[in-house]
Amino acid sequence: MTTRWLILADDLTGAADCAIAFARRGLSASVGWQGVEGAWDGEVLAIDADSRRLPPVAAGDRHAALLRARHRPGTGLIKKIDSTLRGQPAAELAATCAALREAGRPALAVLAPAFPATGRTTEGGRVHLNGAPLESTALWARDHSYASAVLTEVLGSTGLSARLLPLDLIRAGEAPLAAALRAALAEGLDAVVCDAAAPGDLEALARASLPLAGEVFWVGSGGIAAALAAALPGSAAAATPSLPSLSGGVLIVVGSIAEASRIAARLVAEDGAAEFPVPPDLLRAGPTDPRWAPLSAGIAQSLAEGRDTLVEIAEDPAADLSQGAALAEALADLLTPAARRMGALFATGGETACALLGHLGVNGIRLLDEVEPGVPLGLTQGALEIPVMTKAGAFGDGGTILRSLARLRDLTRESAI
Repeated sequence: MTTRWLILADDLTGAADCAIAFARRGLSASVGWQGVEGAWDGEVLAIDADSRRLPPVAAGDRHAALLRARHRPGTGLIKKIDSTLRGQPAAELAATCAALREAGRPALAVLAPAFPATGRTTEGGRVHLNGAPLESTALWARDHSYASAVLTEVLGSTGLSARLLPLDLIRAGEAPLAAALRAALAEGLDAVVCDAAAPGDLEALARASLPLAGEVFWVGSGGIAAALAAALPGSAAAATPSLPSLSGGVLIVVGSIAEASRIAARLVAEDGAAEFPVPPDLLRAGPTDPRWAPLSAGIAQSLAEGRDTLVEIAEDPAADLSQGAALAEALADLLTPAARRMGALFATGGETACALLGHLGVNGIRLLDEVEPGVPLGLTQGALEIPVMTKAGAFGDGGTILRSLARLRDLTRESAI
């Protein structure tokens, strides 16, 4: 059974969420991103395709190109999608299936986007968030790509054939579940949609599907990645990582508009972090704006003094989500001089983290541990080596950032003893 895995994701935080599951089980895992070609010298490589904001055809083409360049027979494949169906998961999956067939490797997609540890479940083939149908949530109202969150309908919108494996089958035992997967393979289906309402459901699915690794690949989020990593033969918890002492303050960048991240940011500021709100109009104006240089210098000074420093894109009621990538790139420009003074980075929103790290000459992240569910910790690779934590915007609760920072400081103190 393979211990070599390729993970293709549509953003950086998702890539890290999946790969950290394998690092926690003792496999060497790293994250890279679109446009940066690095050697694959470990057992697990996750690549951020940076396709969340692309139109369907372009998103699918990008994933297919990465698959052709990086995937080899005998390598396990996980196609990471957003657990709340943002972006273009159906188009990306269709392109992935087509690329595999072109290479003579027909495969069944095991679609399991549930991540129960973060409130995402699949029941009756429909995605739920904290027990509510996804379509009824504010997250769906703000950002969605499909008419519904019924997964067989989502796949059908791109011509993919799929069958639901309901919760009672998932919980019926390994043998019936494995038989259902083999039947889907024999019928030539493109995908099976798998219900999961608890971590044990994903664990059962992983155990039943891993023996079919040469014939199936997995589509989902950090939940199915964790279940697969735990089901690998010889899997065991990795040792506590060793981290260097912090040489400056922690830069905390909140580039997400999700309410969970906004609440967490307020608590960080109340805990004593230096706070630097960044108006969106400043980012749109760029370095010629007279506010730009003083703000960048103030952030740099705070980090040099060893202070935790919170940088947050200020709320904008008229925000245009299509401008997210441009704002992330502008924020990276603003922070690059200051970021050279930081001792560590905590970033919410994959676009923000990837843009900033790219500006600093970082070409990857070697993953070490998971300090909170959905918050992986690693060391940057390339021109700079510092601890970095990433979090998807909507993950976690109000205390997530504070607890993550406390864990980071515990690890650096343990290494110093």
